[in-house]
Amino acid sequence: MSEILAQLITPQVKFALTVVVVFIALLYLMSIIWVVRDSFLRGTTPVLWGIIALIPFLGVMIYAMMRPPLYACDREEQNISLLLQQRQLMEFGECPQCGYPTRREYVLCPHCLVRLRNICKVCNNTLEPEWSVCPHCATKVGSTAPRTRTTTARNTGSMRRVAAPRTSSLDTMGSSEQETSMMRSAGRVSTRIPSPNDPPRQ
Repeated sequence: MSEILAQLITPQVKFALTVVVVFIALLYLMSIIWVVRDSFLRGTTPVLWGIIALIPFLGVMIYAMMRPPLYACDREEQNISLLLQQRQLMEFGECPQCGYPTRREYVLCPHCLVRLRNICKVCNNTLEPEWSVCPHCATKVGSTAPRTRTTTARNTGSMRRVAAPRTSSLDTMGSSEQETSMMRSAGRVSTRIPSPNDPPRQ
């Protein structure tokens, strides 16, 4: 039997078997590296799948059947495209009463005239019914911000008007006192007329 095997296993056969074994070993190592890298790119746990891939050929088959269908970057792009489509669809809608198609800037339904949105009293932009603050001018819905501004302006104007007479009254009092003192001194000088009984000045 050994003689027959020695005749069959020639150096060429040994070389071929060696090449096949090396090829299978390289394929096994490359399969483990591929599983780890692919699981990392798909957003899964590469360490766990690398341990599973240590099972010769069976681990690769298990990973190929259970791996996520998309890469992580492709999944993010898909989510972004879905969000963009949802935002584009938010520009359109339908009337809750009659189902007529409407747009985001519509305030009334053109079909049944039902009020769909509110209008900001400050910037005149359309507001959603559930909004409590205008996102364009930061004004609360139903607030009286412009009135408070006018009242404050009136109050400041009245304060200025009240404060102005105080300063003017002080100035007028000072000026009137100076005038009266000057008039008294002038009166004293002008009213003093020398009489003949007065003694002569030396």
